[in-house]
Amino acid sequence: MLDLASLTELLDQPRKIVITTHHKPDGDAMGSSLGLYNYLIQQGHHAKVITPTDYPDFLNWMPGNGEVIIYTENTELSATLIADAEIIFCTDFNSLSRINEMGVLVGKSAAYKVMIDHHLEPEDFDDYRHWDINACAAAQLVYTFIVDQLKHKELINKDVATCLYTGIMTDSASFRLPNTTSTVHRIVAELIDAGANNARIHDLVYNSASENRLRFLGHCLANCLEILPEYNTAIISVNKTDIARFNVNTGDTEGIVNYALSIATVRLAAFIVQRNDKVKLSLRSKGEFPANEICKKYFNGGGHRNAAGGQSDEPLEATINKFKSILPEYKTLLIQ
Repeated sequence: MLDLASLTELLDQPRKIVITTHHKPDGDAMGSSLGLYNYLIQQGHHAKVITPTDYPDFLNWMPGNGEVIIYTENTELSATLIADAEIIFCTDFNSLSRINEMGVLVGKSAAYKVMIDHHLEPEDFDDYRHWDINACAAAQLVYTFIVDQLKHKELINKDVATCLYTGIMTDSASFRLPNTTSTVHRIVAELIDAGANNARIHDLVYNSASENRLRFLGHCLANCLEILPEYNTAIISVNKTDIARFNVNTGDTEGIVNYALSIATVRLAAFIVQRNDKVKLSLRSKGEFPANEICKKYFNGGGHRNAAGGQSDEPLEATINKFKSILPEYKTLLIQ
């Protein structure tokens, strides 16, 4: 394991660095990765961001996005960069399975691995860990890593601030979740002072939907929403036919589960979608209800208490029925 002094010494000289994040990256994954990238290049490091898969178009405006390498589109270059790296930063994930095929390459690499993350139960693949499950976003931890640990607050420039603001904004549901503490607001204020244009960032992320995405959302709410009042639970389920009909792209399903959770009586919401040979689940909950427990225990997943995800090898209907069959176990928590 590296201590902070050893890591700081390593970073005192230009290094070959890879930054990666989880598959199907969201705003926090890309915000934390690109925020770190824009910090490192100021110091002359040879840094590259490699994502395991593609990511939503509404995130492709962030500073440094043009330099991102998508592993599934450039496997040979990605493998070479990972093999040659001296340091690999792992942002917004703590299990190598979360980066798909890249996990084997990162695991075999002789590079020092630095984890910057806020999820439960991290694997022991890293050499240095900046980890806090109480942080609202990995981007928050990138900020404290740069400012509090490396003492480089002066390098939080406009590009760094813009990316980190995006990560914090998206993972805190626009600063609405309980872990959006006064500390988070103070960090956000510092990022705005450093040049992050909060109104423009919000507009680019939340007001850039395609017509297809909006029509798909309408279809989900009008035709795919099921309410289970006896469990204060809502389910939105989508099959492959719907995905093809509305030409659903990466990012088009982002946030749909939150519409179900916005119903006053609902404490648990599920978005269940059929994708190729897998069925994906996104769960959101209110209060103390442990959405992550359901995903970990029954759907080979995990996450945070109020926001978690998982998957199933069973068909869509069987997965929905399995989810429903679990609810009686949690009825006391759901109806309190």
